[in-house]
Amino acid sequence: MTMVLAAAGFALFAWWASTGLILALDRLPRATFPWTMAGATLLTGFALAGLAWSAGETSVASAWCAFACALVVWGWTEVSFLTGWITGPRRTASPPGTRGLTRLGHAVAAIIYHELAILAGFVVVLAISWGGENQTATLTYGVLWAMRLSAKINIFLGVPNHADGFLPDHLAYLKSWFTRKPMNVFFPVSVSAALVVLVLVALPAVSADASAFEAASATLVATLLALAVLEHWFLVLPFESITLWRIGAGGSATRTPSEPPREPKSTPLHAPAPAPVARPAPAMDDDKHAYSLWRR
Repeated sequence: MTMVLAAAGFALFAWWASTGLILALDRLPRATFPWTMAGATLLTGFALAGLAWSAGETSVASAWCAFACALVVWGWTEVSFLTGWITGPRRTASPPGTRGLTRLGHAVAAIIYHELAILAGFVVVLAISWGGENQTATLTYGVLWAMRLSAKINIFLGVPNHADGFLPDHLAYLKSWFTRKPMNVFFPVSVSAALVVLVLVALPAVSADASAFEAASATLVATLLALAVLEHWFLVLPFESITLWRIGAGGSATRTPSEPPREPKSTPLHAPAPAPVARPAPAMDDDKHAYSLWRR
C-alpha cells in the first residue's frame, strides 16, 4: 500500500509540476521561446534514452522512469504548441457567423500540425517500447492523447468553462472555436467511458496477485487518468482549473492586461515661472500679538 500511495503521489506531483513549468516558461518574453524549445528538445532526447532502457525492465523504478519520460515527450508537444512553433496553417480566428462543417474545418486547420506532432510522438514512444514488458510509457502517452482530444471536442461543442487562461496571447484566435453551453451530448459519454477505463486500469493496483511493478505501473497510469477526468469536470464546474497553478506560475497563472505607460507632461522650455503663491501668516493668539507690539 505504501508503494501505491507513493506512485499516486508522484503522478500527482509530476502532473502539477510539469503543467506549472510549461505555463511559467510560456509567460516569459517571446524572445526566450527558441531557448525553451532547445531545452525541451534536449530533455526529450534524454527521455527517449530513458524509454529505451525502461522498456525491457520490470522494476518499480523502471515504471516510474517510463512514466516520467512519457510526460517529457508529451511536454515537448505542448511546449511547441503554446509557443506557437507547431500549430496549424490557419492563424486567424474564424469569421463571425461561421457554422457547421466550415467552422469545424477552420478549427482543424488551426491545430492540425499540433495533432500530427502528437501522433508522431506516440509513434516514437510506441516504437521504442515495442516488444518490451514495460508498457507504462505507451499507456501514459495514450491516456494523455485520448483525454486531451476529448477535452478539445468538448470545448468545441460547448461547455461553461473553457480553461482559456492557459492560452497565451498569440494563440487567442483559437477562442473563436470555443463554444459556451451548460453541457453538450458528448461530455457525459466521454466522462463515463473514461471512468470505465479507469476502473480497468486500476484493477492491477489493488490486486493481490499483481507484482510490485504491475501495481506501480497501474497506479501511475490510473492516477493520471483520474486527474484527466477531474480536468474534464472542471470544464462544467464553477471553478477555474488554472487556479491550481497560480502559485507555480509566480503568483498568477493568468495574464492581466498591463496599463499603458503614461506620458510625462512636458513643460515648454521658455515657459514663464509660476507666480509665487502668497501664504497667510500663521495665526497668533491675542496675548502673543500684544507681546509682539510691546517689544517694538
